[in-house]
Amino acid sequence: KRTNDSDLGGTMRLGSQRCPVMDGTLAHEIYGDQVNERHRHRYEVNNTYVPKLEKAGLIISARTPNESLPEMMELPSSMHPWFFGVQFHPEFTSTPRDGHPLFSAFIKASLIHQDATTAQAA
Repeated sequence: KRTNDSDLGGTMRLGSQRCPVMDGTLAHEIYGDQVNERHRHRYEVNNTYVPKLEKAGLIISARTPNESLPEMMELPSSMHPWFFGVQFHPEFTSTPRDGHPLFSAFIKASLIHQDATTAQAA
């Protein structure tokens, strides 16, 4: 239970976090060598499960530099047309006139997938 004396927000990750991005990944295509994004959460991926996730095909494409916590994850296009997960909040920096790079990349991939699916059906 939280009280006035407790560490309210003590585990909260707030603000901008910079992380290197793994070469050869979708994240690298979108961001380049590093990502700097805003956070507001208390959740982390438990590294105990990462080997099982990677064995199943998940790629950890960015990790925090100090704690080595997964920040960005994806599946290769051979497993899914566009599967991407992040720990940060891209909606914090996206506007109707200037969409966040992740949202723009998703829309672009969706249109490519739609064209390919339509061409196959013809």
